[in-house]
Amino acid sequence: MARDIRVTVWNEFRHEKEDDAVRNIYPDGIHACIAEHLNAQKGIAADTATLDEPEHGLTAEKLDATDVLTWWAHKAHKEVSDEIVDRVQKRVLQGMGLIVLHSGHFSKPFKRLMGTTCQLKWREEGEREVLWVTRPGHPIVEGLGECVIIPHTEMYGEHFDIPEPDELIFISSFAGGEVFRSGCAWNRGAGKVFYFRPGHETYPVYRHPEVMRVITNAVRWTTPTGTMEIGAPNKPMGWFEK
Repeated sequence: MARDIRVTVWNEFRHEKEDDAVRNIYPDGIHACIAEHLNAQKGIAADTATLDEPEHGLTAEKLDATDVLTWWAHKAHKEVSDEIVDRVQKRVLQGMGLIVLHSGHFSKPFKRLMGTTCQLKWREEGEREVLWVTRPGHPIVEGLGECVIIPHTEMYGEHFDIPEPDELIFISSFAGGEVFRSGCAWNRGAGKVFYFRPGHETYPVYRHPEVMRVITNAVRWTTPTGTMEIGAPNKPMGWFEK
């Protein structure tokens, strides 16, 4: 019998401690909300980690036992240790999946793996977002229709300074007229990286059933199918020896 997919749900866990509006939506933290949903899905076992834990909750042992890491961050990107960023990057290259959520676009691990500024335009006015599926049949959109409607959220707009995605899964349109590449996937080493835009802290986006379906699908899609040892010594194959 196959074992459960092991997910670590990482969150800064700062807004929920400092802002009553956020605490009212996510009283136990965004990470707890996401992990609770994932743990209710067959074949997934989710644990959590937060910024203020020792080693940000991401010890070498923890990451070695993680198949997929989800990352939510916003106001404390600079507080993440470069040592932990190195550790996350290495695990992705070895095969661990990484799902970067909303304002995690500006996190150190995502910027490191993208190699760009990851800058974008934004506006917080509680506008409607229509999340359009651009790759019907892709595993990440399983169970969805042609679009997902989020009634109120923060706007992100182009230009989004990222490398051209290997696969573009979603494009968003907003009531103000902007569009945004909201679901982007890349291969990095043996690992898969998926960026998913929805999820501003002052809106209950992680209680939206179709948003959570996407995250669940993305966990299954980014789960490693193989591993690669980074920087391992190699011996001559001897194929051309006489």
